Amino acid sequence: MRIIYVINSAEGGGAAFPVPRILGTLARLGAEVRLLILTPRDRRALPRFDAAGLDYVLREGGRTDHLHALRWLDREVARWGPNVIWTSLTRATLLGQQVGRRRAIPVVSWQHAAFLKPANLLLLRATQRRSRLWIGDSAAITALTAERLHVPPERLTSWPIFATDPAAPVARPWSPGETLRLGSLGRLHPVKGYDLLVAAMGILRRNGFVAPAPWEVTIGGEGEARSALEQQARAAGIDLHLPGFTAAGEAFLSGLHLYLQPSRGEGFCIAAHEAMQAGLPVIGSAVGEMANSIVDGETGRLVAPDDAEGLATALRDLLSRPERLAAMGQAGRTRVLERFSEPAFEERARAILARLAGFAREGRPEAGGASARSA
Repeated sequence: MRIIYVINSAEGGGAAFPVPRILGTLARLGAEVRLLILTPRDRRALPRFDAAGLDYVLREGGRTDHLHALRWLDREVARWGPNVIWTSLTRATLLGQQVGRRRAIPVVSWQHAAFLKPANLLLLRATQRRSRLWIGDSAAITALTAERLHVPPERLTSWPIFATDPAAPVARPWSPGETLRLGSLGRLHPVKGYDLLVAAMGILRRNGFVAPAPWEVTIGGEGEARSALEQQARAAGIDLHLPGFTAAGEAFLSGLHLYLQPSRGEGFCIAAHEAMQAGLPVIGSAVGEMANSIVDGETGRLVAPDDAEGLATALRDLLSRPERLAAMGQAGRTRVLERFSEPAFEERARAILARLAGFAREGRPEAGGASARSA
């Protein structure tokens, strides 16, 4: 099985960072995989790709030169001769579907996003039949894919993109007299809801809340919302630490006592699950897979998206009794270790590869009328 795996960019973040584990698992199960990257963006994923020894080709192009990207992708596919084109995110999927149709190669497509721009939603809905299989990156996104794109059950499956590492660093419990360290990992972008976090901190300050110990908030990430967040924090009299992009995510998490993910929308949200793996309680929005993974009051707190008042209440609840944090974090760690084990991750990959091999053997016509290549 030869798989061309197409992603939008080498930008650091949730869409690109799981790629080495995904491709490594496929290769371990016998597939030969080449990664094609449509545009560099910030290139922060490339060190991970290099460290994993991935076979990849990076196009030095932009985000909107779609015709040029299509021609490049078609040339790369023709040169390498895959059995399957596997796409991730909207641009890669729409271009991959066109190349797959032209070259008579079956296409399989991820869905990661809890929110799709209206234009992208209409485009994917119109072309969804061109992908032989759709894969939701979580139970939540799989259900949304069926609902939004009208993908029937026989062409839809789920593969959670996170597998736990029991050997990953675990956070040290808070001790009396210690500063409570709260944090988050993510792009400084409105979808991550960090403005809601600043607003919630402002509510606590105005209401005169005093925790049993001093506390601080650090967001490891970079993005377009930095200046707005800095201005909002200054106006509210809030100390917010924004050190920039954090490559050492595991070390960052292991230095916290409480993790915060106030997103307006998420798919799987790897960072929140990595925080639970690190033994941290999580205050997260009830969106995407977080709504299934966080047990309110047991492993953290779930709050409604876009609700600064609710977020302030959750912060006040957990900060008022910091001695509870370690037990909640341990409960979260146990939960994700059980739900997202490496054997479960590999078993889903094995099942999907079996389906892809079946597509190649069938040699059935694609949407354009040509037959798929045999294995």
